[in-house]
Amino acid sequence: MKYLTIRSVPLPLAQALAEEKAKRGTSLNQTVIELLSQALGVGGGRTRSNGLRHLAGTWTDEELAGFEQAVVVTEQVDEELWR
Repeated sequence: MKYLTIRSVPLPLAQALAEEKAKRGTSLNQTVIELLSQALGVGGGRTRSNGLRHLAGTWTDEELAGFEQAVVVTEQVDEELWR
């Protein structure tokens, strides 16, 4: 096990870490370890989730077709906007 000391942490980063620590309900040390592990793809860092994983693969073919039909307008380029 290695020990690290980080100096001169910019205030916005320190504030963001404090907010993340509060969100996770863990210590600052544990929060930093998890964030570093996640960013570097090592260890068992907690994976981020947008909370929608439980919805993946739950649509029926009919629901998918309805969704694709509803968003087809967003795939059209408005030539006036691109001039």
